[in-house]
Amino acid sequence: MKRIGVLTSGGDAPGMNAAIRAVVRSALDKGWEVCGIRYGFAGLLKNQVLPLRARDVGNIMQHGGTMLQTARCPEFRTEEGRAAGLSTLAEHGIEALVVIGGSGSQQGAYALSQSGFPVVGIASTIDNDLYGSEISIGVDTALNIALEAIDRLKVTASSHGRAFLVEVMGRHCGYLALMSGLAGGADAIVIPEFDSNPEELARDVRNTWERGKAHALIVVAEGAKYNAARLAEYFSDNRDRLGFEMRVTTLGHIQRGGTPGAFDRLLATRMGAGAIQMLARGQAGVLMGLLKGEITPTPLSEVVSHDKPLDLPLLELARVLAK
Repeated sequence: MKRIGVLTSGGDAPGMNAAIRAVVRSALDKGWEVCGIRYGFAGLLKNQVLPLRARDVGNIMQHGGTMLQTARCPEFRTEEGRAAGLSTLAEHGIEALVVIGGSGSQQGAYALSQSGFPVVGIASTIDNDLYGSEISIGVDTALNIALEAIDRLKVTASSHGRAFLVEVMGRHCGYLALMSGLAGGADAIVIPEFDSNPEELARDVRNTWERGKAHALIVVAEGAKYNAARLAEYFSDNRDRLGFEMRVTTLGHIQRGGTPGAFDRLLATRMGAGAIQMLARGQAGVLMGLLKGEITPTPLSEVVSHDKPLDLPLLELARVLAK
């Protein structure tokens, strides 16, 4: 092995820069050259390749986002797109590729590995929906940002005697909503994995008011059938019987842009170094993830063919504790 490439793809996540840093410096330690590919697979198709040295990745791990920048690339799903990507890799003498990203990115990594090119993935997505890792890079930081917002909203909600709908990110996965709602003491949690009845939610809010609570707080996943916008519309027709005046806060991309915490920096560093160890052993076609406390490879074929289940009993626990 003489030269490898590294890219970040899909949605950005706090901690990606720490992973890039670990990949680059671990590879340099083995005497390899490293090329960074800007804008993910889209940059690979457009030949956006630059050399990365030790100083190029200095002073980046405390920053959110990704120094290599990122993009989504539907063209890479096609055979022609992947052929163009392989051509760029060959042009620059890149012998293996490290792909830092979530489910869509690892689909691309798997497709590339199926052509015989050595690829190692690194689990990085705030959605935490990627099979092969108990927690992905960016999740802990995004969760704490959501939790801080929930704590702040509860203060103002209590001051004014209001109810709040708080929508968090996560696409079609309810992990962030479930965990931030449970940790934040939400009165109800709405996630895509469990059908919620808006009429029952209205009754829950009313019951909260009748129990004498100073506020009500519902955490909603953006991918739920009844997201914050739909629930706000429903509650607007039922405001007289809620007891509380309703407000809506959508956190959106605020969760992605945070400074990565210690957990995400350490996780990203371990995964980045682990990816280089895999390539040094001649192993590829795997995703580096955290399983039972250890950085562990999982075949990309399993990653792309399995869904990651949500711990739904925690939803019942949240209901029990919302008294």
